[in-house]
Amino acid sequence: MKHDPAQFDLFSTAVFPVRTAKEKLDLDRFRSKLKREMARAIRECQYDRPTIAARMAQYLRLESISKAALDAYTAESKATHDISLVRFKAFVRATGAVWLWDVIVSDDGLLLLEGDEARLAEIARVQQERKALSAELKLLTSTPVNIRRKGDRS
Repeated sequence: MKHDPAQFDLFSTAVFPVRTAKEKLDLDRFRSKLKREMARAIRECQYDRPTIAARMAQYLRLESISKAALDAYTAESKATHDISLVRFKAFVRATGAVWLWDVIVSDDGLLLLEGDEARLAEIARVQQERKALSAELKLLTSTPVNIRRKGDRS
């Protein structure tokens, strides 16, 4: 059944979900999740693993990065072989999977905004501030202001 855009969908997924930070830092869970998502990025990428490794090497100004290193970064069984932040950035660029940054920050209650999404968030913040100022102004103007001037005997 096709969704009618004129109807309100109670079960739609929020574009900008509200998140709260996880109290406990579970590094094993985070490591597994990151490796799975990086593997997904490779599957969804237009380039094969050797090409991704070559692109990463180019970004890092290295002669090469082996396909085996790339495999280790995405293998959950290689729990001790974590990718460095610099190499992760090169991986994101090489695969085009900028959504991976959101995977990195989500457990901390953060949300990645891309491009004009940040401006949209700023617009909402300013509108909220304007609404609060309007409410304050309404409260201030609800009581008449009596001004006494010199020589006024009222």
